Amino acid sequence: MIIAEKGHYKGGAFVAFQADKRKALWDRVQGRVGGLVPKGHKKDKAEWLKPGLVGRVKPLKGKEKLRHARLLDFWEKD
Repeated sequence: MIIAEKGHYKGGAFVAFQADKRKALWDRVQGRVGGLVPKGHKKDKAEWLKPGLVGRVKPLKGKEKLRHARLLDFWEKD
C-alpha cells in the first residue's frame, strides 16, 4: 500500500491484517479508485484513491518518509 498525505507522497506500508479485516479494507479501497496522483510520485503501476480513507501506520523510527511501515488500522473520514 502506498501512502500520501495532503497530496504528497509519503511512502509505502505493509498490510498484515487477518482475512476479514483485509477484505473490509479491499472493499473500501474499491469504492475510492480514481484519485489524483500525489506530488512526487508517478502513476506507473499504482491505482490512486480518492481522499477519505485514513490509516494509522507504524513507521521505521527517525525517517521522514515511510520505510518498512506497517498499516495498523484504517477508517473513513467524512
